[in-house]
Amino acid sequence: MKHTIQALVENKFGVLARIASLFSARGYNIESLAVGETQDPTISCMTIVIDAPDERILEQIKKQLHKLIDVITVVDFTRKEYLERDLLLIKISKKQEELKNIEKLTKHYPVKVIEEKDRFFILEICADRNQEEEILKDLKRIGIKELVRTGRIAISK
Repeated sequence: MKHTIQALVENKFGVLARIASLFSARGYNIESLAVGETQDPTISCMTIVIDAPDERILEQIKKQLHKLIDVITVVDFTRKEYLERDLLLIKISKKQEELKNIEKLTKHYPVKVIEEKDRFFILEICADRNQEEEILKDLKRIGIKELVRTGRIAISK
């Protein structure tokens, strides 16, 4: 089961490395990680997504996160109401026959053309994971030249 965990941490050197090593020491791969300052520049928000089948071990990890001196709070969003988003930047070939499909995507989905060159478009997508997959399915038919994706961010409702 996928778990989305958010930790507010002190914005200091080495905090990310200590937290990442806590997960790797238990054999968990971090599927997604996003870190950024909050409204207070001395505090960062980390959103961590892991696939953990054993709830008991996940509880242990959360307890150990709480024990780290630089960790302020830890929240497991798994069974709570929250919003999540990723940001994708995608480069696709500029083909005349695909212009209508791109126009359709920008009308029906949160897709923006942020750069247009002679031979390609760069698209920006900010959506939840399910919607991203629908959009990517359509874009794969057009032909993706390059794709980069941020880590997931989340906020409670």
